[in-house]
Amino acid sequence: MVYALDTNIIIHYLKNTPNVVQNLYDAIMRGDDLIIPQIVDYEIKRGFRIFSAPKKEASYKIFTEEIYCNVAEIDINSWERAEKVYADLYNKRLTIGELDILIAAFCLENNYTLVTENIKHFKDINELSYVNWNE
Repeated sequence: MVYALDTNIIIHYLKNTPNVVQNLYDAIMRGDDLIIPQIVDYEIKRGFRIFSAPKKEASYKIFTEEIYCNVAEIDINSWERAEKVYADLYNKRLTIGELDILIAAFCLENNYTLVTENIKHFKDINELSYVNWNE
């Protein structure tokens, strides 16, 4: 299985939240693939620019380089899928953040399971597979 990690899950990992760390370890031991959508990478790194957290920044670098949790680019198909997701939500009179729409579209387009704590942000997106590793 391929899991795409949302920003909040990476933050929990960097804070050593037990449930998240255990679920991440379990996924690695099963041989599952871990992906960081490019947008999530942006959200994490912009946080490092705002808040001085050199230890967490170093941990994130190790996480992406040594644990083989690759940052994946958002391609044109995901952008086009995001347009459809946005329109579907708009027609239902529902809204979520633009970056969350792009993350969801990336997961949908690539058939990845999104790992997030923010289920409420994603629950109304048709066909999106998600799981909360912080339960």
